[in-house]
Amino acid sequence: MTTALASRVRRHIVEMAAGPEGAHVGGALSAADILTVLYFDVMRVRPEQPDWPDRDYFLLSKGHAAVGLYAVLAERGFFPVGELGGYAQAGSRLGGHPTRAVPGVELPTGSLGHGLSLGVGLALAAQRDGRDNRTFVLLGDGELQEGSVWEAAGSAAFLGLDTLTAIVDRNGLQISGSTARRTGLDLLATRWAGFGWDVSEVDGHDPSALADVLAERPADGKPRVVLADTVKGKGIPFLENRKKGHYVTFTPQARQRALAALG
Repeated sequence: MTTALASRVRRHIVEMAAGPEGAHVGGALSAADILTVLYFDVMRVRPEQPDWPDRDYFLLSKGHAAVGLYAVLAERGFFPVGELGGYAQAGSRLGGHPTRAVPGVELPTGSLGHGLSLGVGLALAAQRDGRDNRTFVLLGDGELQEGSVWEAAGSAAFLGLDTLTAIVDRNGLQISGSTARRTGLDLLATRWAGFGWDVSEVDGHDPSALADVLAERPADGKPRVVLADTVKGKGIPFLENRKKGHYVTFTPQARQRALAALG
């Protein structure tokens, strides 16, 4: 994956958020490198055949970051890049949360705390069918406050779902402020390990490091979790690490500032 490609994805995010409905910009920008690496360097997909039986599965559990997923799917060729211009407009299939109307989207998501359970189901079905399809689930760190995440985590380890990889976009902020002030994340690696997962920690904005850790499969029969340290609003200085970047409707002037910052 090239830096230029991730920059294009971020520019698409800004353009979609400059529409009348705005978008969840901060979390989409923090996850842009993760999504780009998955679709261009790691996952086995066929954009011209979204339902290819041997594909790897991806679920955006933090479905409010849909504009980031749309940008990557378009760049990967699942649908024309020009369609991004209709985001959240009447008649568009690109809504505020992803649905199966969008090529490449496996299941609708956005009700936080459910994506990992869906991932367990996909991975379990593949396991029982004797298929090696991998399943990737991207969660937000604030989302880990949902008890259903940990129920799914316990089930995945018990079932030995070693084709399942959870990725935590650990940007440190949620809509109400710092995640650390609302739930303890300092022992997050220990917590996942205690549930029986193989745990890796990585810089979520280092494409090479992301590709290495996401491509690797655990050798001990465990599911894997990748704790990706990221910056909310990454790439746009006036939004980075700021709560106000959670949901943004860019004015024409702010759009120009954001695009200029991205280069």
